[in-house]
Amino acid sequence: MAKFNKRCAETLFFDYRRQHKLRIKVARIFNTYGPNMHPNDGRVVSNFIVQALQNQAITIYGDGSQTRSFCYVDDLIEGFIRLMNSDDDLTGPVNLGNPGEFTIKELAEKIIDLTNSRSSLEYRPLPSDDPMQRCPDITLAQKALQWQPTVALEEGLKKTIPYFESLIQ
Repeated sequence: MAKFNKRCAETLFFDYRRQHKLRIKVARIFNTYGPNMHPNDGRVVSNFIVQALQNQAITIYGDGSQTRSFCYVDDLIEGFIRLMNSDDDLTGPVNLGNPGEFTIKELAEKIIDLTNSRSSLEYRPLPSDDPMQRCPDITLAQKALQWQPTVALEEGLKKTIPYFESLIQ
């Protein structure tokens, strides 16, 4: 449903642009994470970090082999700025995300390691609508904006975990 709502909003933006000759930019973002995330926002990175810091079992849906790509917030903001400053004829949609893929299990293990957690992995049934892979094609962003993410997952997690530690302690 969320995917449908996002596409519907994009269509409305493009219709509004055609009718009113307004400048628009459409970015599609993929699994952004970093400091200042809400600890209960339901995203996998914040969920795993909070669970690990509390030495709770980390909840993995399915067998953990599904892949995701994670984009550090500073990289995303740089992409937004470049898109906003681009020529008016570049309206998008432009994918902004990190094309490096990790399995959900790899993410959980990396967070356990970085937090020195005693958490175990707890597997639950995979929801039927959960895709096995989610990875952005950032070719347009690379060509039109000369943009690509520079913060590796481990580096970004090392910047994010202290924020969550300060909330939990």
